[in-house]
Amino acid sequence: MTRRVSDNQGVRIIIAGGDEAGRGAVFGPLTVSVVSISKGKEAKLSRIGVRDSKLLTRRKREFLVDEIHSIAEDVKVYKIGNDEINRAMQGGMSLNELEALNFAKLIDSLKEYPSKIYLDSPDVVSERFGIRVSLFSNLSMRVFGTKVKAKTPTPEINQKRITLIAEHKADLRYPVVSCASIMAKVERDDEIDRIKEKLGIDIGSGYPSDMKTVDALRTYLKDKTVTPYIRERWKTIDIIRQLKISDFLENGDQ
Repeated sequence: MTRRVSDNQGVRIIIAGGDEAGRGAVFGPLTVSVVSISKGKEAKLSRIGVRDSKLLTRRKREFLVDEIHSIAEDVKVYKIGNDEINRAMQGGMSLNELEALNFAKLIDSLKEYPSKIYLDSPDVVSERFGIRVSLFSNLSMRVFGTKVKAKTPTPEINQKRITLIAEHKADLRYPVVSCASIMAKVERDDEIDRIKEKLGIDIGSGYPSDMKTVDALRTYLKDKTVTPYIRERWKTIDIIRQLKISDFLENGDQ
């Protein structure tokens, strides 16, 4: 079935938002999500309590999942596993590029292409992330605030260009991005629980700011059953590898 870019000429207008969870983690996946809604439903999202996932409890996020599905036109989530992250970085691809690639894949897979997409940008130059997504996508996109030439659309796609807006803290400004933030966070939390159950190890939240996570890394860094879940090319891992046994003893790890 041919999918067209929605517009205001007798066709409902669709907008979409994209965000991630787990970018700075050392354990567990980097999860990306794209959510699309009919324009005009942003107020409804706000009324049910949608906001940046970091501002919500886990219980509230999980409650909102079904609510978001009932309002959204489409919800896409993809978990970028650490094996995929390690291979990409070993091959010279940055995390920003890997994230942009997978956002592009999710956008391209939407049932109906939106007229406008908002992305929470991890790049210090926010629009640069949007450009990367547009280059990976098969769609014709105009990145907000740039003069980048849009790609030639494939024959089945309407000639209208999709407007892509990449901003810092977009999850705080746009409810549809907040939806994507919630979906990505819930999926990552569930995956962390699955990893804990499979390994029989409490890895905490998976972030280096969590002492449970750091303790698990120190203890199981060379365990081959655990290493597939670790981002081996992360600076945090290099720091832990360089620590001496005396450093562990000083921190009360034995």
